[in-house]
Amino acid sequence: MSFTEILQQFLQDITNTRWFEYLAVFSGIVSVWYSRKENVLVYPTGLVNTIIYIYISFNGHLLGEATVNFYYTIMSILGWYMWTKKDNTNKPVLHITTSTTKEWLSHVSFFILFYVTFFTALTYFKKMFFDGVIPWADAFASATAFTGMWLMTKKKVESWYWWIATNIASIPLYFVKHYVFTSVYYLVLLIMAVFGLFSWLKKYNTAKIAATL
Repeated sequence: MSFTEILQQFLQDITNTRWFEYLAVFSGIVSVWYSRKENVLVYPTGLVNTIIYIYISFNGHLLGEATVNFYYTIMSILGWYMWTKKDNTNKPVLHITTSTTKEWLSHVSFFILFYVTFFTALTYFKKMFFDGVIPWADAFASATAFTGMWLMTKKKVESWYWWIATNIASIPLYFVKHYVFTSVYYLVLLIMAVFGLFSWLKKYNTAKIAATL
């Protein structure tokens, strides 16, 4: 597509954006802002976003993304519990940490497992039910998102790397499905994810230095 064609599609599709997509985008941005701040409100605000996107993704034949948002919903409830859990001294049990080499291998294995699963399932659905499915792209965005959310509930710095990958893949994925406002939303999330990564790294390093004093 030429730049002019992309611009025309953007202007046309933005006028057709429904109110619930605006609400989903707004709540998603607020949720990521809270996650960057390591605030537990990331989860209730995120639930609004994920529930709406289950509908949006399924309606756009983005079955992998629909599954991801259902997974987000379940993991948000679990993460909400884990982030608020406290020890005997009334201090949070979870703290921002980085992953060991062994943990990194488990993360990559987790990603590969879900990518293969999603790709296989989406290829089948494309053949049998939905011509509009894009198996490889949807599977990549979905598998990276699964991995990022899993690590976020554990407060792992590396979750941001997976979020960055998810956002990069989702920008063109939603654009070609004519959800251009959501495409812009993922661009905003990409920028916020980069800042989130640096913010968590700073907090981790500060805590590490304080522990040695």
